[in-house]
Amino acid sequence: MGKYHDLAENIVENVGGKENINSLTHCITRLRFKLKDESKANEEVLKNMDGVVTIMKSGGQFQVVIGNHVPLVFAEVLEVAGISGEVSEEETEKGNIFNRLIDVISGCFQPFLGALAACGMLKGFNALFLYLNFYTAGSGTDLFLTAAGDCIFYFMPIVIGLTAARKFKVSEFTGMAIGAALVYPTIQASALSAGKPIMTLFANTMFESPVFIRVFGLPIITNDYTSSVVPIILVIWFASHVQKLAKKVVPELVQTFLVPLFTILVSVFFGFLVIGPIITFLTNLLGSGFTSLYEFSPVLMSVVVGFFWQALVIFGLHWSLIPLAMINLSTTGSDIILAASFTASFAQTAVIMAMFFKLKNAKLKQLCIPAVISGIFGVTEPAIYGLSLPKKKPFIISMIGGGVGALVTALFGAKYYTMGGLGAFGFVNHINSATNDASGMIGQFVAVGVAMVFSFAATMIFWKDEETVEVPAEKTAMEVRKEIVTAPVQGAIMPLDTAKDQAFAQGVLGKGVVIHPTVGEVIAPFDGTIMTMFPTKHAIGLVSDNGLELLIHIGLDTVQLNGEFFESFVKQGDKVKRGDKLVTFDIRAIEAAGYSVETPVIITNSADYLDIIEADQATDISHSDELLTVLV
Repeated sequence: MGKYHDLAENIVENVGGKENINSLTHCITRLRFKLKDESKANEEVLKNMDGVVTIMKSGGQFQVVIGNHVPLVFAEVLEVAGISGEVSEEETEKGNIFNRLIDVISGCFQPFLGALAACGMLKGFNALFLYLNFYTAGSGTDLFLTAAGDCIFYFMPIVIGLTAARKFKVSEFTGMAIGAALVYPTIQASALSAGKPIMTLFANTMFESPVFIRVFGLPIITNDYTSSVVPIILVIWFASHVQKLAKKVVPELVQTFLVPLFTILVSVFFGFLVIGPIITFLTNLLGSGFTSLYEFSPVLMSVVVGFFWQALVIFGLHWSLIPLAMINLSTTGSDIILAASFTASFAQTAVIMAMFFKLKNAKLKQLCIPAVISGIFGVTEPAIYGLSLPKKKPFIISMIGGGVGALVTALFGAKYYTMGGLGAFGFVNHINSATNDASGMIGQFVAVGVAMVFSFAATMIFWKDEETVEVPAEKTAMEVRKEIVTAPVQGAIMPLDTAKDQAFAQGVLGKGVVIHPTVGEVIAPFDGTIMTMFPTKHAIGLVSDNGLELLIHIGLDTVQLNGEFFESFVKQGDKVKRGDKLVTFDIRAIEAAGYSVETPVIITNSADYLDIIEADQATDISHSDELLTVLV
């Protein structure tokens, strides 16, 4: 019985009992219930319960806001309710497709980061022991450590098939079966290419693709899916829709085996018929593009390769450059493509070193050490998927670092002369044995040093980790640090995305709400300091004594009124207390002048906080009411 057992019992009881729970997930701060009947939930009791911050209802979910120890409470609730629950989900903000894809990818890796880091270390140590001649390549010891270290990387689609299935609500074993089908040995392009093609599609174009098999009469463009990441995620996403459709049409009596049957059959066929060609076409397109870029400027191509290398690895598109590198080695005896990519892994490793000093989350900090060890030996998957990619900015910094290092590599004229070790053991690949010239290796040492120093320094300077909830020693384990922002303006609350100004509506300036004022008065929503008082008096910037930065923007385009119809009672630098009058404005006069008085209230440093909880929207609020609850 854990320390949150009593809290879990009270929560289950007051959401209407375990029989009222359809499903349960959690995000970074909230338990997300889907209840059969929300009217059975005792909201007031839950809101005032020790250990609960507040209650939210949104998107068909009954959300109990807990804080950053929500995973522990989640586990206790599952046990108390006697349900298996659904997998926890990271809370994904609405944003562009790229950001959402990155969130999905990192979320799929989160459950097995420990195993990924362990296998990465095994691969690194095996490379070290081979280099030191502790045993020979191909020996029993080498084969054993290779199998133990490479297993999770080689069979990545099976592992991600499981985690992606949890994320997209597909049967877990169905997800694993789909992943296993993608890595089945005899259907990989490397195996099928040993035979004779039965036909060629898109001949004499950059998309030329040999076809070795037909499935249901349709030609299949094959690909190698071992160690890939994105293809299986896309296939499982597609499988989630197939499974949902199958459950609607298949009689309940035989759903146990017929739903997985149709899901696996249709999804695997989709994967080989659609995903394979897409990856192949993108690979050919990139290969052609890099060839043209190389002919135009080898230095520019080096910088582009160094910058994009890790992103290409994520999508499995780096294979488009390997054949070009092999051709260069066989025809000219040297290659600059692999030399340009060499600093990327070191830039990534340096970023993780810096993250170790700045991360607040103890578990993530622990992952930094094995990620750095494996990264030194050229295995950066634990670093990318577990640490830098989920945080986004560190990953971008590592890309820039890789580009900077590649530029130095090109300026020194460093080249690959042989395919050999990775990471620290790859320096010797730059020695020209024909002329006994080691200048390329020396140049690469300098390039790696520049890439690492740049990446480490840039991460330390430009990246700030999100604050985690720190529970003071004198407080109970269930208390959460939070800050309350009361309503600075009285009126009706609306969601921020309803704002007429798109900069506010899209959340560019931060999270918050819009208030349609009914009283033309702005008061201080917390104790703090006036950070900015615009001369036109239409906008006020405040910072609370705890560091929360708030923008109150009265009306849209009201700056053009040049202060008319506004009166301020404070100036920049003034200390204020909650409830102090800041500004008054004449609603009727402003509207008569043709301007809207809708007032966005924005937390401009939203990224510094664990969660921001808004008051019930489409309701009226007064100055004394809580508008925003910020979890620190």
